[in-house]
Amino acid sequence: MKPLSLLFVRLSTLSARLFTPLQAGLSLVGRLYVAWAFFASGLTKTNDWETTLFLFEYEYHVPFLPFALAACLATVAELILPVLLSVGLAARFSALGLGVVNAVAVISLEEIAPAALYGHVIWGLILLHVTVWGAGTLSADHFIMRRKSPLLNAQPTSA
Repeated sequence: MKPLSLLFVRLSTLSARLFTPLQAGLSLVGRLYVAWAFFASGLTKTNDWETTLFLFEYEYHVPFLPFALAACLATVAELILPVLLSVGLAARFSALGLGVVNAVAVISLEEIAPAALYGHVIWGLILLHVTVWGAGTLSADHFIMRRKSPLLNAQPTSA
């Protein structure tokens, strides 16, 4: 039994060495992917505001909000939060906000095509990842924390 557990430890160590350096880049790619999807949606809403208002009044059924307010909030969120998410500034807040927009979008539609639902699920999982684990080392949040936190910059003292 001992050789088998030793094999698992070696495989785990090897995979950590291989894949850990990829985490920051993959997190950045995921953030950019989701940010572009939401930012493009926000731009679409601003291109034809009358159609956006029409859709929010008759197609999207956002609970608890007047349709014009829902349209404004969704548009602002889809234009500001993706920019913050892309650079990793207030990334957890941005991901959480876009997660709410994502969930409301799915809930608000009476019928959603399976492919569209699949896209929303993928975006939701990426946003959940950023909300829980943060934006990673390739982010403004990480840069600010490294510059501002004395605990992160403190050198260990030898006793």
